[in-house]
Amino acid sequence: MGSFIETNDTLQITREQGFPVKLDLTRHLVSPIEVKELGDRVFEFKNKKDIRIYQIPPVRNFLVENRGGKWIYWGLVHILGISHDNVNKVTSGKFKIIYINTPEEMKIAFKLTDQRPEMNYFS
Repeated sequence: MGSFIETNDTLQITREQGFPVKLDLTRHLVSPIEVKELGDRVFEFKNKKDIRIYQIPPVRNFLVENRGGKWIYWGLVHILGISHDNVNKVTSGKFKIIYINTPEEMKIAFKLTDQRPEMNYFS
């Protein structure tokens, strides 16, 4: 018997899974949102497919918004807690945003870390 657990350094989620509404891309591209605007807010995500584990603080994870299969690299997070639903094979958890990329950094981050053209929101 075997099991499958995926180790991640990227929290890639949709709005439905809990991507923060506060991070509005239209606004951010005009007037960049700064992490201090979020204070100490803790966000939650839910029903991420498969059983996953993430880097734990003080190690960062990338925060990526998935919009229709295209990825936007928003910044960095600390994963504060994880729960696994082993029956449905999904992961949920809590995170704190520790850095928000500037609009230019968002574009550069994709180029430096991903390089799959079909996934690039800005192409």
